[in-house]
Amino acid sequence: MDKEELLARASKELMLKEPFYGYFLMSLNKKWDNSIPTAAVGKKDISCEIMINEGFFMNLTNPKKIGLIKHELLHIAFFHLYNYDNLANKKIANIAMDIEINQYISSEYLPEGGVTIDDFPELNLEHKMGTRYYYDKLMEASNNNSSPNLNAMIDAESGVTVVIETENGSEERINPDHSKWKDFENMSEAEKKLTQKIAENLMKEIQEQTLKSRGIIPGEISEIINSFEKDEEPKFDWRRYLRQFSGGSSKIYTKKTRRKFNKRFIENPGLKIKPRRHILVAIDTSGSVSREELTEFIKEMIHINKTGTEITTIQCDTKINKIAKFKADTEYEIYGRGGTDFQPVIDYYRENLHKYVSLIFFTDGEAPAPTNAVGKILWVMSSNSSINEELPGIVIKLED
Repeated sequence: MDKEELLARASKELMLKEPFYGYFLMSLNKKWDNSIPTAAVGKKDISCEIMINEGFFMNLTNPKKIGLIKHELLHIAFFHLYNYDNLANKKIANIAMDIEINQYISSEYLPEGGVTIDDFPELNLEHKMGTRYYYDKLMEASNNNSSPNLNAMIDAESGVTVVIETENGSEERINPDHSKWKDFENMSEAEKKLTQKIAENLMKEIQEQTLKSRGIIPGEISEIINSFEKDEEPKFDWRRYLRQFSGGSSKIYTKKTRRKFNKRFIENPGLKIKPRRHILVAIDTSGSVSREELTEFIKEMIHINKTGTEITTIQCDTKINKIAKFKADTEYEIYGRGGTDFQPVIDYYRENLHKYVSLIFFTDGEAPAPTNAVGKILWVMSSNSSINEELPGIVIKLED
C-alpha cells in the first residue's frame, strides 16, 4: 500500500474503534511533512492541520499509526496549542503535555519512544491530573535536580532521540517537539479567542455527530466539552435586528412530526413547516482593515449564524473576491487586502435582491458611499473605526 492508502486504513480503523476521534480526524486537513521527526499539529489559517513524517509513519505497525494520529488529535482536543504560551519553560511544557495525553492511548497503540508518566517513577506522579499539574511537578524536579531522565530530556534538542533509564533498562524516547506551535503563540488575543471558539464549536458538532451514529463519547472529551465557558456575548443584538427584517426571502424547511396531525393520510406523520432567513454578509477585506477587525467581524458572524440564519458571505476589496456559504465550525480564509470599493457588493445585492432578507456589510468605512443602493442594508463599523454617515441604510458601530 502507498502512504495515502495506509493513512486511509488507519483513519477507518480509528473511526471504528473510537468514532469521536475518527470524525475529528475527518474534519481536519492532513499533509505529509518530512521536516518534522514524527507528526505534529500546525496552524492553517484560523484552524489546525495534522502533519505527518512519511518515513516515520510508514515504518509503524497499523495500531501504532492509529496511536500516532490520536496523539496529535488529543493535543488539539485538550487545547494545548492555545495554552502553550501560558507555560514559560517550553521544553518542560512539551514533556508535561505529552505525559498528559499519552495516558489516553493504550500501550499497544502508543508508538515506541513516546514519553509516558512511567518515565519518571521517582516523582510519584498521579494519573490524569492535567498539564498544569505535570508542568509544576516537572519544574520542581528540574529545580531540585531530582530526576535524571528529566535532565536528559531538558539537555537534549526537541525532536531527537534521548536514552533514559527505566525498570527494564535503557530505553529510547523521542524528545517532544512542538515547534510548529509557534504560529499559535504569535496570534493576537482576538485571533486566539476566535480560533479557540471555532475549535469548541467543532468539538460540539463532532459530539453530536458521534451520538447520532450511536458512538460513545470518551470520558475525557465529555469533561472538556462540559467545561466550555459561556459563549462570549455578541456586540450587537442580532436576534432583534433579524426579527425586524424577517420578511423577504427565506428558505422553507420541512420536518416530519407525529405531533402535527396529517389530515389527508391519518397513518402518516404531519409536516412541520419552518422558514429560515437567508442574508448576505459582506466583509471588507481591504488592506485598511486590520486582522483584529477581521477577527471581530467573523466572531459577530458566528453569533448571527447561531440565530438560525443562513449566511452567504461575500468578500470584497475593490472587487468581489469570494462568495461562499458561512459555516461557524470551519476555517475562514481571507481573500483580498487591496483597496476599498463598496460598489461591487451593492451591485451584486441589487441584482440578487430576491435571494436575501438583507445585506449586512462589515467594514471600517474607509471608502466613498456607493450609489444605486436598494433593499435593507446594515453597515457595521468595527470598534476601531469612525462611523461613515454618508453610507445608505442603517449604520452602527461595534463597541468594545
